[in-house]
Parts: sequence; C-alpha cells; structure tokens
Amino acid sequence: MLKISQLYLYPIKSLAGISVDSAVVTITGFEHDRKYMLVDENNRFLTIREFPKMTRLKPKLEKNGLSVVSLDDKTDNLFIPYQNRIEKSEKVIIWNSEVEAHIISKKSNAWFSELLGANVKLVYMPQSSRRPVDTNSGYKPAGKFVSFADAYPFMMMGEASLTDLNKRYNKNNKFGVQRFRPNIVFSGGIPNQEDKIERFSINNIEFQGLENCARCTVPNVDPQTGILDVNSEPLTTLSKYRIQNRKTYFGRNLVHSGTGKLRIGDILKLG
Repeated sequence: MLKISQLYLYPIKSLAGISVDSAVVTITGFEHDRKYMLVDENNRFLTIREFPKMTRLKPKLEKNGLSVVSLDDKTDNLFIPYQNRIEKSEKVIIWNSEVEAHIISKKSNAWFSELLGANVKLVYMPQSSRRPVDTNSGYKPAGKFVSFADAYPFMMMGEASLTDLNKRYNKNNKFGVQRFRPNIVFSGGIPNQEDKIERFSINNIEFQGLENCARCTVPNVDPQTGILDVNSEPLTTLSKYRIQNRKTYFGRNLVHSGTGKLRIGDILKLG
C-alpha cells in the first residue's frame, strides 16, 4: 500500500521548502506553492542554478503574510503581506512561458538584491494569470495549468527510491529528500515504482503521471548549506543507473483534475 509520508510547499521558487502535514490542491498545484519567484533585470526567472545560496533563505507561512529569514546573514526578516501585494504588473519569463505577474515592492526587491548580490525583483502570480503546462519535451495537456514550478503542478517520488539511491551511493552522509524538491513523497512500494505510475487518486482528486523528472544540477546543491557538491553528487551516482537518452531521471511529474486537500497518511489508489 502506498501512503503519503511527506508533503512540501515552496512558496518562493528555489528558496527553502516547507514541510507540512496537509496541503490544499488548487488548479495550479498546492496552494502557496511557487506563487512567488525572483527575476533578473530582464524579468527572466532565477533559480538555485544561478544562486545556490537561495536554499539558505527560508520562507514561513504566517496568518497575514509570508515571512522570509536569511540563515546566513544578520539582517531583519522580510515580511510580505498577503494583501496589497502589488506595486505594478509586468510580463515575466519562465522557460518558454511569458506570464503576467505582480511586482511586490521596492522593499522586497532591495532585500533580496542585497542578500544575493545582484539586481533582482520579487514577483507574484495572481489568480488571474494562467500558465498552461507546456514542457520542453512536448507535453501540452489541454486545460492543465502550473504556477512558477519548472513545468508541472506536482513532482512525486517514493521513499524506496531515495533509500535505493543512498545504498548505491554507499557513503556515511546520506541524501535527504529535500535535495529533489518534491511536493508529494510516499512510503511503501519498490524503488522507482513511481516511474510507471500512470493514474491514481487521493481523496477523489485524480492524478496522472505524464513523464519522469529529468534532473538538472539543482540536486547537487546541499539545501542545508547552499553549497554545490564538488563531485556532482547525487547526479553522478544517479547517472550510473537512471540515465536515458542522455538525461538523468528521478521522480515523477504529475498533472491533476479536481481540488481538495491532501494529508500525510492518505492512500494512493492506483489505477
């Protein structure tokens, strides 16, 4: 039996994630998941790939807004109110999509710019924006939408897959699931069982596995330290048994139908 064992939200793309006991499913994925994003002077998205230190910036969901603390720098926390979170609207670019977004505030821009040492802006995707799922691999499912996640509303992986990776790595230091930035983690099953899961439901919400997650260098950044691994791990180990068509796959990308709530302990009903 497959059960949800961990759930994660990433309110600001590429910043530290938040482990939660339950999460609300919306049309674009989990509520609060990757609704904010940092962009450069050309309004193009920024991630851990350019700034590994982003993993050391930790968001927290509060009653009236989102707070962000730097785990490295002695600076005041940033607070972003849920209300009045717009200075102006602009088009921003994420991969092959152009999306209408709200620029939050000069204060937010200055806070992130100082910590990252670059001129950046914080943007928010309003409910009126619709970014269709449109991946580089050619998947364009009709009527499916995504927030500022790379391509899909959800990424799922099994605990057995991570255990298998760590056995193959065979070192004292084991990789945590946070390296791979999943939304849904399940217990039970066999290593990499998620590869072949096509359809399943949780609490009457239907999910479809469209393709496995092709990995870039993000997992090579230790989320606890914000440091890139000098030996390109865990991708080096993964590439020994998870490579196909010159890409390394780990985890399963999902789209969904319906809304509701997921909780730790919920059962994945396959088929």
